[in-house]
Amino acid sequence: MTNPPGFYTRQEIASQPAAWQDTLDQIRAQSGALRAFFTAGAYDQVFFTGCGSTYYLSMAAASSFQQLSRRPARAFPASELWLNPRGSYPAAGKILLVAISRSGLTSETLHACQTFLEARRGDLITFSCYPDMPLAAMGQLNLVLPAGTETSIAQTRAFSSLFLASLAASAVWAGRDDLLPSLNDLPQACKRLLDSYALLARQIGQDRQLDRFYFLGSGPRYGLACELSLKMKEMSLSHSEPFHFMEFRHGPKSMVTGSTQIVGLLSEENRERDRAVLDEMKAMGARVLAMGETQADVLFASGLESAARDVLYLPVGQLIAFERSLSKGLDPDHPFQLDAVVKLAE
Repeated sequence: MTNPPGFYTRQEIASQPAAWQDTLDQIRAQSGALRAFFTAGAYDQVFFTGCGSTYYLSMAAASSFQQLSRRPARAFPASELWLNPRGSYPAAGKILLVAISRSGLTSETLHACQTFLEARRGDLITFSCYPDMPLAAMGQLNLVLPAGTETSIAQTRAFSSLFLASLAASAVWAGRDDLLPSLNDLPQACKRLLDSYALLARQIGQDRQLDRFYFLGSGPRYGLACELSLKMKEMSLSHSEPFHFMEFRHGPKSMVTGSTQIVGLLSEENRERDRAVLDEMKAMGARVLAMGETQADVLFASGLESAARDVLYLPVGQLIAFERSLSKGLDPDHPFQLDAVVKLAE
């Protein structure tokens, strides 16, 4: 019997609460090793890297780590670290490279890790989902999160699980042990969001009058906006772009029409300024969806601090892309011209 379009993607989005709980349990069990590894390293800088979705994850993770620890962190696509190391790495200083890959097979990530180790620039820690793949054996410390494994090509459960793992690890490295217990509230918050806003996601996704989508976020949320924009492109072949909130006013707003959907990932710290951008775009005719902890269309009401709740922006955004794909007669399990793993011809 043939599965209906989106069969696996639907399951993977819906199963995120359980996957998050498994991920948190695993990071908690590894917290001692993570703490000892980071403390012994005495790193001058932390680099996060990945490809595609996991590059966007790295952007969010680097920003979150720097905010939590007040220590310098950067994110690069793995291809840049591999092919342009002089323009990426500093001339001196010990680096912790955090390499993230769902499959553990992505060519650029493997090359970036290999050249990093050969150059003796520092230490490597890896996050992936499959234990028997090359990346899972490359680092001095390798964390494998089987709860993030997926059948579909576009990452949903894998991305959120890996991002949550990076956040929990960053809390350990930053000495924010107080933050770890609050992360246990996230699986239930995810379930509530999926249950409460599934209909809203369907309404937006199935609205064929919409012809362009913009995802706005700043700080760690910019990387998440990039990921949600990518989900819209991958699953539904729709025009979609991410921007920092304020940057959207510098030119991109010229694209706003009555058929524009803007999704804003509100921060509490800059909520009034973020809101002002959304209000301006709404006055120009755009449809606006605000997601955030308070005073939002997709309301978290989690009670968690900002760094702990950023993963909550993902589930409803994923659902919108999923519903858009189905409404266009596509199969989100099998996006056009995409493969689950990008491997270069050697």
